[in-house]
Amino acid sequence: MPLLTLDTNLVLSAEQKAALPAALSAEVARLLGKPESYVMVIVRDNQAMTMGGSNEGSAYLQLKSLGLPENDTPDLSESLCDLLSASLGLATDRIYIEFFNPPRHLWGWNRGTFG
Repeated sequence: MPLLTLDTNLVLSAEQKAALPAALSAEVARLLGKPESYVMVIVRDNQAMTMGGSNEGSAYLQLKSLGLPENDTPDLSESLCDLLSASLGLATDRIYIEFFNPPRHLWGWNRGTFG
């Protein structure tokens, strides 16, 4: 049920495209205390995007999860920014993260919802 979407203007290598989704999936599962079997990660590179009027490397993440612990978003942000900085060389001030805690009845899976 957790979904992490990453959009970046960086062009990722084949190795990064293989390794980054797995690393992000494991980190999201760890951070949220959820089974990794429920985690979905989408990585889209080479996006047309600017930040602060510059097209230097940047990233936008959306983390959606049922029961997202809103008080933990500062720690979630720190961990995800650190992972992207280490993996992609992005400056952490070039990363935006948007957090969502959708209502259970608005999250579908396996022909039903969680509500």
